[in-house]
Amino acid sequence: MLLQFSVSNFRALRGLQTLNLAANNHDKSLPENTLSPEFPGLKGKRWLKGLALYGANASGKSTVIEAMEALSDWVGQSAKTTDPEEPISFIDPFALDTASSEEPTAFAIVFAVGKVRFEYRVAATKALVVHESLRAWPSSREQIWFERDWNSERGSHDFSPDNPVGLPRNRDIEQRTLRNMLYLSKAVAENRKEVQTPFRWLVSRIKFMDLSTRSGVGGGFTLSQIDGKGEALKNKIMKVLKHADLGVVEAVAIEKEPPNVETMKILQVVAPDMVKELEKSGENRPRFREPQLVHQGPGNARVPLEWKRESAGTHRLFALIGPWLDILENGYTICIDEIETSMHPIMVRELLKLIFNENENTGGAQIIFTTHNPLFLDGTLLRRDQVWFTDKDEEGASHLYPLTEYQPRQDESLIRGYMAGRYGAVPFVPRGLLGTFSHVEKVAPDKEGQDG
Repeated sequence: MLLQFSVSNFRALRGLQTLNLAANNHDKSLPENTLSPEFPGLKGKRWLKGLALYGANASGKSTVIEAMEALSDWVGQSAKTTDPEEPISFIDPFALDTASSEEPTAFAIVFAVGKVRFEYRVAATKALVVHESLRAWPSSREQIWFERDWNSERGSHDFSPDNPVGLPRNRDIEQRTLRNMLYLSKAVAENRKEVQTPFRWLVSRIKFMDLSTRSGVGGGFTLSQIDGKGEALKNKIMKVLKHADLGVVEAVAIEKEPPNVETMKILQVVAPDMVKELEKSGENRPRFREPQLVHQGPGNARVPLEWKRESAGTHRLFALIGPWLDILENGYTICIDEIETSMHPIMVRELLKLIFNENENTGGAQIIFTTHNPLFLDGTLLRRDQVWFTDKDEEGASHLYPLTEYQPRQDESLIRGYMAGRYGAVPFVPRGLLGTFSHVEKVAPDKEGQDG
């Protein structure tokens, strides 16, 4: 379960920005949107099942999710580093201030696995890790498992504490950890079982999906389920498709024409492993399958449609529903950019309601998503502490802040307030995209010129 995330000096985010999933205990609305696990030392605290990030285009809302993904990917891949001079590709400082490129980028994430809370912090430049630490709360007392700080005078890292509780020091592994490598990742690669739990959460329990028009998200996972490889999810997928008002009565996987010779030449360059596997199996070409939805036609006729004839919204829903149900079943934390792309807002609401429904979401799944749609602010879907905004200042730096900072009245229309710019996080275009209409009036010929 994600409890809090902080980041500074990453892309559009310059100063420290923090996303907090702690629920406001004074807010009694929509209790099904919260979780109430009992953590040692945090009795009575509730946590949110999801947050919505609102903001204008290029305001930084996607950057918040990108920062979490960068940290997750870095933890998963850092142990593969072999060259101490290799730049850390996951570090991407604020670009509009030259001084920021020399300063560390910092991440801090607080999460829970079972009843144990963890906090992982890391700060780094492109050249080296400046600070790294891992803390745990198996009880109400904090345990510092390790701290690692760069000592510029010695040109190496200092580790502390000398006798940590939870993760005994291993000086051999410490010395083998390159300056541009994460010790957490290295410890897992060296089979330190104590840190595998927080490592696995950071790498595999938090998921990321980009549903924006620039993404190439496909329906491969959903297709694998209806193709008979996941009977448990297949029935649920069919149930959703039948109830989604698409007129769908059945979904099948059909085999497509294999690629031609030219395509195979391309595969030999971009996917040589696939070609080798085909040669081992005695096949000349890979098998390609795609979904086919069967629709209800006139007179109870069942009409299959080619996949390319289905709408973009149907494609997007099909691609999303398999992973969505998998998230619910396994209790993952999912971060989604531009959730409503190509889908009707009512359909998005229904998907979100699955996350917030305690009968459907029994594993503690959470969602963080970016959106522009003000209709989700009507008070029936999201609590006020689930709404966050991003906005840029005059120097181009993005800021992250919650709706609750504005303390809106209970009877205040959040939709109207947001659209009016009361909370910021909307485009400011007072004179229109082309300036003002008065400019058009100036260049238009006057009446005397027309008569002449």
